[in-house]
Amino acid sequence: MSFLKYFYENLGEIGSKSVEHLEMTLISIGMAVLIGVPLGILISYIKPLKKPVLGFANLVQALPSIALLGFFVPLFGIGEKPAIIMVIIYSLLPIIKNTTTGLINVNRETLDAARGIGMTRFQILIKVQMPLALPMIMSGIRIAAVTAVGLVTIAAFIGAGGLGFIIYSGIRTMNNFKILTGAIPACILALLVDGLAAIVEKLVTPACFKNKKKVKFNAEKQK
Repeated sequence: MSFLKYFYENLGEIGSKSVEHLEMTLISIGMAVLIGVPLGILISYIKPLKKPVLGFANLVQALPSIALLGFFVPLFGIGEKPAIIMVIIYSLLPIIKNTTTGLINVNRETLDAARGIGMTRFQILIKVQMPLALPMIMSGIRIAAVTAVGLVTIAAFIGAGGLGFIIYSGIRTMNNFKILTGAIPACILALLVDGLAAIVEKLVTPACFKNKKKVKFNAEKQK
């Protein structure tokens, strides 16, 4: 039997597991954004919190994902719940770091001008800092989303489902076709998530940034 024939015969399972995989990824990233962005905003205003928050996020990144799952299984059982919690925690660092960096690097003259016209701190954050920091924030979310696709694959080892379930089943039965049947869609899904995040990143980039890039490109071209 050829691989293509095997792939075609198992399209139903591949489709259902791909949907499961995407659902867990989106839930995890959605929760990570809801936690990470406010944390990034908080530590950009309250400087003493920056070191412990980023320190904790860096510490989690240093832990192997399988080891972290091993800690969560006794607490939350097996299945999707510990897997989603693990992915959320792993996704926090790029989101928090990029949110903080984006907010801190907003041009000081722009902030002074906003204060000069009587804007409150909250108004400056919502109307000035956040729109200008969005490309950087979206870049962090993009990194987290692509990483999450891979982490959800590993989570199949604790019965979380998704495309990792097909890969794991193939490993147990020593079926190379089955391993590829799970691995190839997982790679395609990661590329699709990255592509969609890149499109969103471009859409949220303010026009002033795009114009600066065009001017810089034209200047370099003339040289």
